[in-house]
Amino acid sequence: MSTEYDYIIIGAGSGGCVIASRLSEDKNVSVCLIEAGKSDNSAFVQMPAGIAASVPYGINSWHYNTVPQKALNNRCGFVPRGKVLGGSSSTNAMVYIRGNKYDYDQWAANGNTGWDFESLLPYFIKSENNKAFVNDDLHGTKGPLHIQELNNPSDVNQCFLNACVEQGVNLSDDINGKEQSGARLSQVTQHNGERCSAAKAYLTPYLNRPNLTVLTNSHVNKINIKNKTAKGVQIERNNQVIDLLARKEVILSAGAINSPQILMLSGIGPKDHLSAHSIKVEHELDGVGANLQDHLTVVPLYKSKTSKGTFGVSPLGIASIFKECVNWFTKREGRLTSNFAESHAFIKLFKDSPAPDVQLEFVIGLVDDHSRKLHTGHGYSIHSSIMRPKSRGTITLADNNPRSAPLIDPNYLSHPDDLTVMLAGLKKTLAIMQSKAFDNIRGKMVYPLDINNDEQLIAFIRQTADTEYHPVGTCKMGQDSMAVVDTNLRVHGMSNLRVVDASIMPIIITGNTNAPVIAIAEKAADLIKRANV
Repeated sequence: MSTEYDYIIIGAGSGGCVIASRLSEDKNVSVCLIEAGKSDNSAFVQMPAGIAASVPYGINSWHYNTVPQKALNNRCGFVPRGKVLGGSSSTNAMVYIRGNKYDYDQWAANGNTGWDFESLLPYFIKSENNKAFVNDDLHGTKGPLHIQELNNPSDVNQCFLNACVEQGVNLSDDINGKEQSGARLSQVTQHNGERCSAAKAYLTPYLNRPNLTVLTNSHVNKINIKNKTAKGVQIERNNQVIDLLARKEVILSAGAINSPQILMLSGIGPKDHLSAHSIKVEHELDGVGANLQDHLTVVPLYKSKTSKGTFGVSPLGIASIFKECVNWFTKREGRLTSNFAESHAFIKLFKDSPAPDVQLEFVIGLVDDHSRKLHTGHGYSIHSSIMRPKSRGTITLADNNPRSAPLIDPNYLSHPDDLTVMLAGLKKTLAIMQSKAFDNIRGKMVYPLDINNDEQLIAFIRQTADTEYHPVGTCKMGQDSMAVVDTNLRVHGMSNLRVVDASIMPIIITGNTNAPVIAIAEKAADLIKRANV
């Protein structure tokens, strides 16, 4: 194995796979992509419905937890993050959502020139192979990321969509179009009945490139730094500690949890925090690990009067799964192509909202505590998530051991406005679930809630709310004293070191994070190429 490369990329997630693929297009450069997890060739990854096992049971996941959350009755939240080729794009619900134009324009308005929506749109288009919008100047059809409508959506989705209309939410032709607000069936990153992760789209077709090395099961201990220049990476692989040299750049794409952790383990971060853990300070940068943002979600659940159209724990449901396994393994067809979160709605709750305040994900099953709590029978649930939280948290080190989990503190609901939005969103969700459109299938609530009892609803939020799996912001882009990277995604005050993942988002976007990170990485690849001509 070579130990010297032009580019070393840490993390084979949504950002890292794109960067590795694009940089290795140049036959004259060598690229090494490092991933702590294993290959993505498991059925738990490739089968869309495999998320039902991978998320709750820690398959291909870091399986983190938060520190106790004061506003959530001191509960520790669950933080599953992908630990496999493709990262969290190999363990997510495959929903393709770009976010709102307002989000990116806010980034630019805060001094991040070149990161407004119009500047990022070409990179969304470049990434897309969109089968639904083939004659649309907002979408692409020649990119590596396959995007399509659901293969076999449940009829129960129509109840949700009709209920949204009853409650004043318009149907949307394209929530990634000119107007995000509205409800529609999910568009998903799938192809031929399989998940289309960042690895499947950007990495798998090019694994035979002689200038691309992919190291799985390789844990990064630190970035090696000399005179504020990234010289390479120290990894542990097969019980051996190996130093890899980077001739041009090190690109950190380990995600919003692990990227700040790796920077701090390498001596880049808040001076006092590093010194407290006996880490030599290579470069003081106070913003590393700060500005953590996440979409907090609350999930009311209803039993269904019928098993038709939903997943559930019942003799009929179990028998159906066996049948559908045969269908998927032989034809890549059937119900196991479901992503479970089959419909979405983006809703403005207040007249002066510049963009949707909440995102509703309609799930054709009873999702309780990330599916770690199972209920007999069949049903459906809706994730009601706050889109622009004002609360800010942190990622800090537990110690100086690279194998230790970092301390994750989202600081949920620390800003009072977040609870106001969460409550309004939950009430809107219950109004939709209690609409006439659901009358024929609606059974009892798993946890009965009174839409008019704010005290009870707030108690339910505090007792059950948790992550919607979208942490961002911990190595934020900007020019202020807490910014970690500049608009070229170079770490402030360092040479040959960039960060390319969700951690660079200064403000969280309105929606899922996979598509935005892929677009960010497409843009970053161009920035890197231009800087190293």
